[in-house]
Amino acid sequence: MNVDTTLKLVPLNERNVSDWNRYVSSHPFATPYHNAAWQRVSENVYGMQCEGMLAINEQDGRIVGVVPAVKLTSWILGERLCALPYCDVGFPLADSPDIEAYLLAHLKEKHVNAKYFEVRSCHAQQTADNSFLAGKKVQMRLPLPDSSDILLKSFKSKLRSQIKKADKNGLTSKGGNSPELVSDFYTVYVTNMRDLGSPAHSLEWFLNIARGYNTACYISVVYHDDAPIGAGIVLKNNNKASIPWASTVREFNKLAPNMKLYWNVLAHCADNGIREFDFGRSTFNEGTFKFKKQWGAEPYLLDWYHYPRSNVVNQQEAASNNGMKESIKAMAERVWCKLPLPLTVEIGKRIRPHISL
Repeated sequence: MNVDTTLKLVPLNERNVSDWNRYVSSHPFATPYHNAAWQRVSENVYGMQCEGMLAINEQDGRIVGVVPAVKLTSWILGERLCALPYCDVGFPLADSPDIEAYLLAHLKEKHVNAKYFEVRSCHAQQTADNSFLAGKKVQMRLPLPDSSDILLKSFKSKLRSQIKKADKNGLTSKGGNSPELVSDFYTVYVTNMRDLGSPAHSLEWFLNIARGYNTACYISVVYHDDAPIGAGIVLKNNNKASIPWASTVREFNKLAPNMKLYWNVLAHCADNGIREFDFGRSTFNEGTFKFKKQWGAEPYLLDWYHYPRSNVVNQQEAASNNGMKESIKAMAERVWCKLPLPLTVEIGKRIRPHISL
């Protein structure tokens, strides 16, 4: 196919959302973040500009590719294009590498004045040698069997006993998709984000995500004496699921709400046709990596790359800037942890839209 003469590029809009999502649901490499809802919520809630494009074969009218993208604009940070912000991945999907390259080239040309264009990709195959992954960001994925019973039997006895511990401690749970569950999730989420020293998304963000994804969104909340102490949101696409947000209230962690939370969502997914579960981003062999690894998840290298305005990069200056940014970030986190919770919620919802992570 001569992509220059046979393709028509069309922006994602209200009229073609269903067409976009049909293509995404049928593509083998698509993730839940490729659903049009992610871009539309970024636009409708945070005022960012949806820049997603569909590639259409003019000869037969078929969609042959899509590229999700959101333009973030800030008077401090300038104009940035990201595929996709607020999540781990957002790469183009296409029927061929040529179409994929054409979609990316179009966005780069259209946004030539942007500070940078970031594409968040992930290796499709697991590497045979994990030694080079040290210190790198990976996506942790777990293949799921046909039922939660089979999944539970596959776990080591130590993991099964940790799951049972939460029940013995009297924890209960609810699952589904409703404004009430979003509210309970948010109570846990904002507390955890304050304790971590990070600005939280607004409640409106999550209410719109739940509405936009509809049946492809599953919320699980864990309770202690009717108070929410653990919660997560799972997003689905075809037979894949991701958990972009999971939180617990630190003072109740000894009751094992995180074990009950993750077992609930894994069991739900296994029993409802999901065959691959994405635990999200971790640094290889550090922190949350080991928690995810105990469930059987394996690492896949995340590949985030930038298209800057200039191909000339001063490595020494870049390293110096990164070091300074890390110092400022650490100081900001220490201050944020000490702020009153209502204040962090109010300030956070104004800051969070401009943080692409």
